[in-house]
Amino acid sequence: MPINRTMTVKGKRLVTTAFVLALAAGVAGCGTDRMSTGSIGRTSGKPLETMSASELHNATAALGQSYAKNPNDKRIATNFAAALQMDGDADQSLAVMRKLAIAYPKDRDVLAAYGKALAANGQFEAALDAVRRAQTPEYPDWKLVSAEAAILDQLGQKDQARQLYRKALELKPNEPSVLSNLGMSYVLEGDLRTAETYLRSAAQQPNADSRVRQNLALVVGLQGRFDEAEKIASQELSPEQAQANVAYLRQMLAQQNAWSQLKDQDKTKKAATN
Repeated sequence: MPINRTMTVKGKRLVTTAFVLALAAGVAGCGTDRMSTGSIGRTSGKPLETMSASELHNATAALGQSYAKNPNDKRIATNFAAALQMDGDADQSLAVMRKLAIAYPKDRDVLAAYGKALAANGQFEAALDAVRRAQTPEYPDWKLVSAEAAILDQLGQKDQARQLYRKALELKPNEPSVLSNLGMSYVLEGDLRTAETYLRSAAQQPNADSRVRQNLALVVGLQGRFDEAEKIASQELSPEQAQANVAYLRQMLAQQNAWSQLKDQDKTKKAATN
């Protein structure tokens, strides 16, 4: 079923990259970059994930102008790459981070962001290499541990991924971005109840950001509790955005159910002919 670009952007801000994979694994939805559910670059003090499509496009353009003046500024480049990713231009986002990684080949933050950009483009092995190169074993960074876990999740190595999420939580207890990523790991598996447990814990942390709560809204909505999901989402989004996101989720779930019914019908026909 075709969808317009505006709806695609809404869908992207509704969920994380992990949720794209959840769709591939048979859990309905749409997605955006979320190798990490921590805070990302901001423009005019407003989180990118809460912007409308036009606001995000304008923010990306403004960041692009700043980037053109100083492409080796780490903060500007990483914020520009994040905005590009959310605005649907994953290829350019990766190009920005690749250039920055060449300029800062040993910078841990840059390598981590580069790894996330690679993963968002489906280059998981390269992403894993970048994140592991950024890590210092004697002084492990919980952000990199969590990023490595998220990549392993996308490679289907859920047990190893969850071990690393728990290691990250040992390094940074109750960190909402790690709890959220761990919850999304269970979304990939279709275990929505366990996912909700972790996401509720993440959302209750004082430093939980909008993205964590939107992931919680997503998992609640996936269980059919649409009114509750809309209420959670509307804490950061406008009522119109929250309603649009839930409507999109309903549409995707209905589409999934339709495909499931077609598959069941196909199985019935095959069984009847045997």
